Amino acid sequence: MLRRTLLAATCLSLGLLAAPAASFAQAPATVRVGLDVDAGTLDPRLARDTSAYRVTDLIYDGLVRLSPDLKPMPNLATKWENPDPLTWIFTLREGVTFHDGSPFTADDVVFTYQTLLKPEMNAPLRALFTPIAKVEAVDAKTVKFTLSAPYSPLLSYLEMGIVPKKAVEGGADIGLKPVGTGPMKLASWNRGSKITLAANAGYWGGAPKTQELQLVVIGDNTARAQAFEAKDLDLIQSPLSPQDIKRLQANAAYGNAVTSGLGITYLNFNVGDPAVSDPALRRALAMLVDQKSIVGDLYRGVDQEASSILLPSSWAYSASIKQPTYNPAEAAKALDALGWKDSNGDGIRDKGGKKLQVTISTHNEDPNRVQTLEFMQAAFQQAGVEAQIRITDWPAFSTGYVQKSQHQVALLGWLNIVDPDRLMYGQFITNGPLNWSKYSNAEVDQLLETGRKSLDLEARKAAYQKAATIIANELPYYVLSYQGYQVFYAKSLGALEVNPRGYLRNVLGMAAK
Repeated sequence: MLRRTLLAATCLSLGLLAAPAASFAQAPATVRVGLDVDAGTLDPRLARDTSAYRVTDLIYDGLVRLSPDLKPMPNLATKWENPDPLTWIFTLREGVTFHDGSPFTADDVVFTYQTLLKPEMNAPLRALFTPIAKVEAVDAKTVKFTLSAPYSPLLSYLEMGIVPKKAVEGGADIGLKPVGTGPMKLASWNRGSKITLAANAGYWGGAPKTQELQLVVIGDNTARAQAFEAKDLDLIQSPLSPQDIKRLQANAAYGNAVTSGLGITYLNFNVGDPAVSDPALRRALAMLVDQKSIVGDLYRGVDQEASSILLPSSWAYSASIKQPTYNPAEAAKALDALGWKDSNGDGIRDKGGKKLQVTISTHNEDPNRVQTLEFMQAAFQQAGVEAQIRITDWPAFSTGYVQKSQHQVALLGWLNIVDPDRLMYGQFITNGPLNWSKYSNAEVDQLLETGRKSLDLEARKAAYQKAATIIANELPYYVLSYQGYQVFYAKSLGALEVNPRGYLRNVLGMAAK
């Protein structure tokens, strides 16, 4: 019988795992952090943007917490058992209260996951939890999860913040006025401008030394870097413009870390749109994308050229999986073979009286993405593809456009890729909640199911590599780069522990317990 148990060995380790600490002994009373976009909601079940993930991580605790090297560690659960492949039993921490003073119990865990799984809630990450068939309270401090099938990545996803059942059922809007058990509480939220958090003096893991955390929204990457240099911010992190990264890196006055991240930048092809529905056409267009120049020149080498959907840092990575590479001569041959030729002599390919046109889009908060689109537009035009650019602000681009599958080709990114399942299942499974490409492939569906159900790492690796090979050929995604992670901070914060996901508990100066 399969049985796995994890126990926190000592009080010291529990304190460190629950709240990864910075190495400084004294923390500033106020820390100011730059955000690229405002959070859409502070309800962790409905979070869909990086800012929301990072802010809710401070306000809420989950059953587990992932260490910087992505190992599940105790948090609101002090231990867990896996007596068989379909059963997980969690023992909950004693003496924990929500910010409103109410006690944390097993009922809150059950409520969080039951509501998260309701289709009508339309939770963005619901697909990560659908293998959970039942969540039940064994007693006030014990929760049992029953799965519909074995689910290897489950623990990696149980960082989901636990919400208070009584408050939510009583009508509290925790999206605007969050109530968690985490080290920080919401003090104020000026939408589009600043989120201010205050220390939770009663936090079970020890009160943060930082009394106030100001999260300041500055959409333009360079303006955010300049605010940091002007000492209006104490910390900035990815996304940052390469020219600013190089300048800040060279300044010994700032602390910094530049490392590999857990994200990709990619082109999302909407295969449901007739303009890019043909995989052969998508491959031809991909061969017009000069990755080397974009990553090396526009991004100045802070990212890495990508070859497939699998991150090099992942146990599933294979260097043998290759998506098309830049080759305009071969792209021209492929377009000719598809019947797209310049029959009018106007420089634009056409077929059946219809011009070869495509719209590529991104958001205006990231100037390097805008430059990338302009660079691509020129390359497409030179190859006889009439490329139009659509650039809007992040809300209009993301929720108002891409997530409604109204795009043809969109440049955007994914972060927080802690397991191949997180980047692939919801995005590529037929009718998946994150499948904005409208992609469907029965073999890929089966491989992704195998990848999450198998308890054998080698079997999972084989499934994801096969799925990635198909995706590299059919190209619902063309992965432009593997993102780097950069953080710059005032030296008054001390030597911060680097978290490539960009989570911010490392700036709270929390004492180990």
